[in-house]
Amino acid sequence: MNRLIIKGNIISADSFNNISIYENGYIVAEDGVIREVTGKLDRKYGSDTVTDYKDALIMQSFTDMHLHAPQYPMLGMGLDMSLLEWLNTYTFPTEAYFRDEGFARSAYSMLAKELIRNGTTRVVMFSSIHRKATLILMEELDKAGITGYVGKVNMDRNGGRDLEEETGESIRETLKWLDECKWENIKPIITPRFTPSCTNELMQALGKIAEERNLPIQSHLSENVSEQEWVSSLHPDCSHYYMTYEKYGLWNGRTVMAHCVWSDEEERKAMKESGVWAVHCPSSNINLTSGYAPVKEMIREGMNIALGSDIAGGDSLSMFSNTVSAIKSSKARHMMLEGKPDFLTVEEAFYLASSAPAAFFGEKPGFAAGNPLNAIVLTDSSLPSVRRLSVKERFERSIYRREPHAVKAVYSNGKKVL
Repeated sequence: MNRLIIKGNIISADSFNNISIYENGYIVAEDGVIREVTGKLDRKYGSDTVTDYKDALIMQSFTDMHLHAPQYPMLGMGLDMSLLEWLNTYTFPTEAYFRDEGFARSAYSMLAKELIRNGTTRVVMFSSIHRKATLILMEELDKAGITGYVGKVNMDRNGGRDLEEETGESIRETLKWLDECKWENIKPIITPRFTPSCTNELMQALGKIAEERNLPIQSHLSENVSEQEWVSSLHPDCSHYYMTYEKYGLWNGRTVMAHCVWSDEEERKAMKESGVWAVHCPSSNINLTSGYAPVKEMIREGMNIALGSDIAGGDSLSMFSNTVSAIKSSKARHMMLEGKPDFLTVEEAFYLASSAPAAFFGEKPGFAAGNPLNAIVLTDSSLPSVRRLSVKERFERSIYRREPHAVKAVYSNGKKVL
């Protein structure tokens, strides 16, 4: 048995609106799995080595539930455009470069390392249509110590000359990719890009593959009004966007849908009843002028919801920054709408970026016993202060503001990866 004990000011998001703090506390993990979090170390651990991070903050690491790996080279570009214009002008041409395996290796190695430096240890991620590049991505994430899901994208229409598969080719390449996946901690997820990118035949085949292989599914839903109108023209038999997934078996408790900005009450009800996950991508929603998702309403309605960076619609891999964007987006809705809907607090937004997605991976919120140890160690000693701050105040400040190189250590799945 391999036992790990770390000490510091521990912050655990145990529920949506509450964090637990253990000042000078300890996390005990055995074989990478948390056994206990305590303010006082039991004498039975007396002979064990303790890694003492002194006055540093020890927080849960982040899960990014929606991002596009092949858009990493175009971060910060084209963000004055609306969604559909941006896809055709920047996204599809950039993703086409990933047919080059050398380029894919270089970009994905950089991406994986930057994720770890930002304290993101778990992902639900889109690759491109390219099977070999997708395998390279999975390998690079695994080497960096990142866990989660990666999907080879499927699209057999509306992708332009360089980013479109034939239907049969898309199905064959998906099956071949699935047979080649070999990583324990980076697993495959079925990934129709979105309804306008996939013919009915392809959607039906992907639903069958997902069912036969018991695989999760990821795609996009109701991100943009123009997108919704496009989907309606392609599927006049469906009164709601979600039905274009549902009718092909792509709508269940292992489905992850990004954005859901314009999902109405009926669509949100369908998500709740089926256990579908909504991923709020506030930075992208603002950058591409898609809108403000009604996050607090979704939570009150009992939906599964988490946060995503959605690079490169989102402009930052840092889930610290995306947590702040979620707060600001909810405050904008509060200011703009009659009735002044509640906005997200720091504790609530951090929960959505850390503990909420744990349920998708079969885990409990916070640093719960039985969870794998996923943690980041933050220092804030160089930031100015006029008085001694409480750990809770330091936590809030660290979400909004961090000193350079604040992340001093990262643990992923029980292993120190930074």
